[in-house]
Amino acid sequence: MATAISILPAQQLAVLNDAYRKAVARKRLKMTIAAAVFCAALLIAAIGAEVNLRTLFTYFGNFISYFDRILTLDSGARVWTDPAEWFWGWKKWLRMLGETLLISYVGTLIGAVFAFALNFFAAQNTSPSRWLRFAVRRLLEFARTVPGIVFALIFVIAFGLGPMAGVLAIAIHSTGALGKLFAEIVENADMKPVEGIRSTGASWLSCMRFAVLPQVVTGYASYALLRFEVNVREASVMGFVGAGGIGQEFVVAIRKFYYSDVSAILVTIIVTVFIIDISTGWLRSRLFGKEARR
Repeated sequence: MATAISILPAQQLAVLNDAYRKAVARKRLKMTIAAAVFCAALLIAAIGAEVNLRTLFTYFGNFISYFDRILTLDSGARVWTDPAEWFWGWKKWLRMLGETLLISYVGTLIGAVFAFALNFFAAQNTSPSRWLRFAVRRLLEFARTVPGIVFALIFVIAFGLGPMAGVLAIAIHSTGALGKLFAEIVENADMKPVEGIRSTGASWLSCMRFAVLPQVVTGYASYALLRFEVNVREASVMGFVGAGGIGQEFVVAIRKFYYSDVSAILVTIIVTVFIIDISTGWLRSRLFGKEARR
């Protein structure tokens, strides 16, 4: 079956082609200007941050040579040729790694509990008072704005060296981060069930318990698991300031130039984080899968 194709008159087609070319030219001009502004901003930022490419390329060999040293045993052989010598302190390192995981777990759990208690007051659609919402949001902003390692350093000075400082630092930072995420989940919840329950004379707490919480509990669990992954990495770094965990042994190895120990501890941390990422990712997918089937 033949299909009829309408052909515009040459004059009208020329007008359309001219308009198309002008539109393309305007778009290219905008892209060029945007790229120029981006490059200028990048250059200004690099100058302000004292980024020196000459220094980078001059000392880049030191970066490569350091990795060469941490992959070499004291005997001069490569670390993978003698795993027993490479991981000579694996019992102590696993014990300290277990301490790191416990710091992360307890800190995340405490932070999630406080975030759960505060997020309803921080959400715009559930907070009973505008001033209360403002105060809670500023509190959560403070908790997540200050880096966790700064909290850890403060608590080390206050309570001394050990895991307690790491737990408190992670708990405060997790409260701020999870509180913000939990509140955003609540703000996206459907408020019709709340209106229905409220029409029966139910209290604010009952509305949150029976109308909002069933909608958001899966998201809470997902973000809490994700935060646990982040906190494992943070807890490893907090050991640098004496807040317990594998980080303390890691920084000692760096400062005393125990090169092969540095790589062994680093591999241990990386493998652990990989396992946790895979495990929590599987759990999150299961949670979202169950929610989707409902």
